[in-house]
Amino acid sequence: MSIELPELAEGDFYYESLGDGKFRSTIHAQGAWNPHEQHMAPASGLLAERLLRHEPRDDVRMARLSYEILGLIPGGEFEVITTTLRPGRTIELIQAELLAGGRVAIRATAWRMITSDTSGIAVVEDHPMPPLEDCTPGDWASAWPGGYIRSLDMRKADDHRPGSGQVWVHTEHPLTDKKDSTDLARLVGLVDTANGIAARVPPGGSHLFPNVDLQIHMYRAPSGEWLGLDNSVSFGSDGIGLTSTVLHDPQGPFGRAEQILTLRKA
Repeated sequence: MSIELPELAEGDFYYESLGDGKFRSTIHAQGAWNPHEQHMAPASGLLAERLLRHEPRDDVRMARLSYEILGLIPGGEFEVITTTLRPGRTIELIQAELLAGGRVAIRATAWRMITSDTSGIAVVEDHPMPPLEDCTPGDWASAWPGGYIRSLDMRKADDHRPGSGQVWVHTEHPLTDKKDSTDLARLVGLVDTANGIAARVPPGGSHLFPNVDLQIHMYRAPSGEWLGLDNSVSFGSDGIGLTSTVLHDPQGPFGRAEQILTLRKA
């Protein structure tokens, strides 16, 4: 049975803004598992951007983003709806839902926490990655299909191997045609790439390993245009796996990401 491909926007960006929280994806947002779906990475960046714009406050910072992938993310037109789940003076929980094809495809929640000066006790235990200039270009587009992977510039460290890798990721494409997204949203829009940079089994091989969620914790606000992914991939014996990643920007580590995987025979 053939599947009709969605109508995609044209442009050198991931999403066309249609107004009132509505968007249309471009080929650059195309997923790797199916040609008619979106990749989770840019979609999560767009949801982060919408959450940042929801009832904004200068005294709080987004510290945790939790994404539940509730099914295939259709390409083409969709809507993002944001709400406040738990208001608060020092801590609040907000939500964004991506609706496409008459259903919620992604549900994201974010804890926003009040900020204060704790520089006197600040310390980071995560080890820094090799700098960008010490890494070499890698060709992931030859292993992974889809427009999203083709939209990336990726550099890998020397000790990269299946199951464990260190990769810097960058894109020239803005999240939307408005070209006004924050550094945080653009970098979050690259995090989901982590599940494919050091695949334990070859893409298109004996098993599929899509993630059903994405959890991001940030102890520092990231900045810049390059995202560093220092990750490891573990497969359990009962059909479940985990991709764990320390997140970096050019200044060093800033947080962690986790992705639970469903392991399936191809």
